[in-house]
Amino acid sequence: MAVTAFAVGALAVSGWFSGGQAPAGGTVQAPVPGGVAAMAPPGAPAGGAVVAAEVDGKDAKSEEAAVKRSKTEKKRKKDREAEASGPSKHTDKKAVAYFESRKVTKRVKDIRMVGGYLRIYTDLPETADNSKQAIKLCEAGVDYLVGELGVPSPVVFVQAEFGENGNPVLANVLGPDDSDCRVTYPRPR
Repeated sequence: MAVTAFAVGALAVSGWFSGGQAPAGGTVQAPVPGGVAAMAPPGAPAGGAVVAAEVDGKDAKSEEAAVKRSKTEKKRKKDREAEASGPSKHTDKKAVAYFESRKVTKRVKDIRMVGGYLRIYTDLPETADNSKQAIKLCEAGVDYLVGELGVPSPVVFVQAEFGENGNPVLANVLGPDDSDCRVTYPRPR
């Protein structure tokens, strides 16, 4: 098909389509500005202005595959952020540095400040509510908010790994009226 289009273009340029005569030998050559056709480097399209597209569609297929891979990767990243299974664009880097300096990051997957609340995402199971580890992380979160940021009434949530119920709360402090990190409602199992 590309050859046909090129031949028709050559005939149109030579004037044969517009009523001109074909040369005696029956072959038509398109006039080249400057008289002599320039040599193109190997692998480059000859003649400069005419460029043929990939006929078998390999370029289009590979471009579609690249777009699909890009969309899939974006979806995976968004899922990881939703599950809080690791650092994300929402990670509070100062809080992470604070927790690392206190050596309490063993079970921590992500730490985020959301709406003035400190959320500590862990790899602890859903059944670890009010566990020693969850309470220790909650207390470290309170210390961070009060000691480092000067928050007068800290709110901290320590959350379990992502599961059927999202990231359930394992320990929390809900403000000035909450004296410890134990979850009281809903009643732990």
